[in-house]
Amino acid sequence: SLGQLVAGVAHEINNPVNFIHGNLTHLNQYTQDLLRLIHLYQKHYPQPHPEIQTEIDDIDLDFLVKDLPKILNSMNIGTDRIRQIVLSLRNFSRLDEAEMKPVDIHEGIDNTLLILQNRLKAKPDRSEIQAFKEYGNLPQIECYAGQLNQVFMNLLTNAIDALEEVIANRPFYQSPTIRIRTEILNKNWIQIKICDNGCGIPEQVKNRLFDPFFTTKPVGKGTGLGLAISYQIVVEKHGGQLNCTSAPGQGTEFAIAIPIRQQRNRDALF
Repeated sequence: SLGQLVAGVAHEINNPVNFIHGNLTHLNQYTQDLLRLIHLYQKHYPQPHPEIQTEIDDIDLDFLVKDLPKILNSMNIGTDRIRQIVLSLRNFSRLDEAEMKPVDIHEGIDNTLLILQNRLKAKPDRSEIQAFKEYGNLPQIECYAGQLNQVFMNLLTNAIDALEEVIANRPFYQSPTIRIRTEILNKNWIQIKICDNGCGIPEQVKNRLFDPFFTTKPVGKGTGLGLAISYQIVVEKHGGQLNCTSAPGQGTEFAIAIPIRQQRNRDALF
């Protein structure tokens, strides 16, 4: 499953990154010790031997002394960033939570956005896709967290694909946007809406969106299973609703409605 794949990748990345990150602390300390020793030499031997002075000039020691701590700091920031991404991947997969339990839906959305960050940021041929979060004050939701994270991944990936299609056809399109809204519908239900201002979906396509293997993407880019699986997770696994509102030129909105507690999922939404 996607969750097992993600968890496996996260585990394989986590071990070497922790090794590097842990050793950077020692490397930084050793570097500071050596730089302090060099400073003492310069203080007590201001006129070095010509051969030493030549080497100082060749390696540009002044620049090295200033730049080396910056390099180590950037490496520390980089490995810390990787560790955050790995944590997000592990939270995304949530393999340790195979049973239904109360979870923070917003955490799952945030983790998914972090994983997709590389697809959202600006590219040479397009501007950044901005993701706006409009979170309501939701209670913890009883659900299969890993499965719902997969739904968020599928819907957000589709939104990014739709916006990239618009940008490809309209090079001067400057405001690609995704909005994620969450709200309480009533005492038993909450709703998550994922909206994009892409090209929209024709009615004949919209009627088949949740059919297995149906896709409008080029060969090799889409399997046609993402929305079908999402529908199964929301409707069959959680007793919820997954609806799409769209029209050509007006963007697309997917609305997920799920019960706050599964024992109440027999209560009608409307």
